[in-house]
Amino acid sequence: MKKSISLLILLFLIIFSYADSGMWLPVLLKQKEAEMQKLGFKLTAEDVYSVNHSSMKDAVVLFGGGCTAEVISKKGLLLTNHHCGYSYIQRYSTMENNILQNGFWAASEQDEIPCEGLYVTFLIYMEEVTNDVLQGVENATTLQEREDIIAKNIKTTIAQATEGTDYVAEIKSFYYGNQYYIFVNRVFHDVRLVGTPPESIGKFGGDTDNWVWPRHTGDFSLYRVYADKNGEPVRYNPDNIPLKTETCFPISLKGIDEGDFTLVFGFPGTTQQYLISDGVDLVVNYRNPPLIHQRGARLDVMKKYMALSPEIRLMYAAKANSIANGWKKSIGESKGIKETNTLQRKANEEKDLEQHAYQTTDMQKRYQILTELKTLYQTYRELETKSVTLRETFQAIELGRFIESVRPLLKESYPWSEDVKANLLKKAENFYLAYYKPIDKEVFVELLDYYFNTTKKDCIPETLQKYVGIERETLQNMAKQLYDNSVFSSFETFKKFITSASKKEIATLHKWLNDNSMFLDANEALTQLNKNSFTEKTVPNIRRQIDAKYRDWVKYAVLDTTGKYFPDANLSLRVAFGKMEGFSPYNGMLYLPYTTVDGILQKEDPDIFDYVVDRRLKDLISNKDFGPYTDANGEMRVAFIASNHTTGGNSGSPVLNGNGELVGVNYDRVWEGTMSDLNYDITRCRNISLDIRYFLFIVDKYANAQNLIAEMEIRK
Repeated sequence: MKKSISLLILLFLIIFSYADSGMWLPVLLKQKEAEMQKLGFKLTAEDVYSVNHSSMKDAVVLFGGGCTAEVISKKGLLLTNHHCGYSYIQRYSTMENNILQNGFWAASEQDEIPCEGLYVTFLIYMEEVTNDVLQGVENATTLQEREDIIAKNIKTTIAQATEGTDYVAEIKSFYYGNQYYIFVNRVFHDVRLVGTPPESIGKFGGDTDNWVWPRHTGDFSLYRVYADKNGEPVRYNPDNIPLKTETCFPISLKGIDEGDFTLVFGFPGTTQQYLISDGVDLVVNYRNPPLIHQRGARLDVMKKYMALSPEIRLMYAAKANSIANGWKKSIGESKGIKETNTLQRKANEEKDLEQHAYQTTDMQKRYQILTELKTLYQTYRELETKSVTLRETFQAIELGRFIESVRPLLKESYPWSEDVKANLLKKAENFYLAYYKPIDKEVFVELLDYYFNTTKKDCIPETLQKYVGIERETLQNMAKQLYDNSVFSSFETFKKFITSASKKEIATLHKWLNDNSMFLDANEALTQLNKNSFTEKTVPNIRRQIDAKYRDWVKYAVLDTTGKYFPDANLSLRVAFGKMEGFSPYNGMLYLPYTTVDGILQKEDPDIFDYVVDRRLKDLISNKDFGPYTDANGEMRVAFIASNHTTGGNSGSPVLNGNGELVGVNYDRVWEGTMSDLNYDITRCRNISLDIRYFLFIVDKYANAQNLIAEMEIRK
């Protein structure tokens, strides 16, 4: 008996080292209530999530498709991160009215800017529907049959849940398909920009400070949800009115101090906490390296040209921002995995399992699953490496993407119809409007030089093998031909060709496209690799088989220990609790748990764009004109760190104290802990949040937007 128990403990150690972490489904929070209250939570699980009365979950929304926001007034006012709405701030900026650079504060509701395409999602309720979804799967003889049965059951379950309502619903898988929950939502499509600080505040520190502590970034912006006069979700209409919300978060002026309880409520995107060593190895040693290099190369080129003029900076700001975030996160993730020896630890634990595998029937079965997973990873590693290197190279070349988007239309029978012409010109106009040729031309050379001269030959598709070892000078000549001498050299050239080309010129273009089919070959190879096939050796098929094995791998441990181990993040609403605390990432180094505005002036460098300090902000800091927003020592805090388990999607999440009051807005993780998606280490993983008092200070003292302050419930 003792031997069996020790083996079970061993197995738990292999899969789980996460007792101090957690992203908990709020509907199951009753299981964690006592633990939370012991840490300082003064409310109940019912206060967090309830379907019978208003609760905190009613004030938390999914912002767009990948961030979180919180309701902070009963007139639908939303608070989220500056970087979550960055693309909208850029979209509505012009050189004449550059709100990205100068900030924006609506003096009235009439001045708020409608953000076309932006939506927010309110959760009505969540409910386990595992039995409904898995009904009949025992009759499936293949993975395809199983998925078909599940898809049919999901469609039926969603229809039943939303019939006769304006609700939309989705069903998400948990524990690799061992459990399913339905999420019934209301989606509002009229969302308007209310206020944003200038980029020098909202993105202070730029890419250098991104994922790094200490931080001094005022990473926030304000939006408002609109509805019709009955409070129903409708598309934008100037007659719509602000959504009346029963629940909103009160704001605490007291803030928090080291050791105080913190609760993060939001929509974490993706974690992979149950990976075996081969899965971690795939991420760190195969997926991340080409991603890091190719994105880094693109960023270097973009930043060089963005520094030349405000026009180019504005044009490429959102592009660079989206590239930089994943680039730097991947660097930190690989670094953290190596420094915590995660890969070797997992390998050692799996070796221990192998040594004990034949002592019991159960352990033998579990070892067999592990062995099958490792075999699948051998195939998956090859396919994923090919896919990621292709994706990070060819899909990153802007003109290549455009050519492939219009290639089918260019091959239409000549003469083109007026509809085809109009479609071609519209695509071209949209593309060239946000395109700077010198950047893409240089990126073309840099990315292809690395791809064809660094990637292992067996990881390059056969159709592209002829380019292996191509010289840089040859690539530069190819770039000159494509970017300077082809019909794609500018919008004007392309437009002239489309409107007046002769049949002979069209034939010449078709021949040129066929002779220069590198982009086509790459896209076809990538399409084949990622084909959703149940029979071919493709990424989705092998991934599907791996997930099926993980379903067995976690089933015996997770579902038998309900409440101990949380499911991976999947952009469903979760609660993470911890406390405000610093940490020591390396020997002899101690990070304090908060920063103040003094650090802004210490970092100031007028010669570096990311460290330019706004003149008005500098005056307020120098004069210590902070209003009622300082801490007990008279300091104006900017940000703090805590031990909440967060990931992408938690950007913009409310950070609450033990009374359920808003004390911060989550926006990042520390550099040393970005590996938390794969391995959460309580000694070094911290989430970074904006101190809510800095937000109030900027809105009130800097922006003079007292109209917005008046909407909020601020508690002293």
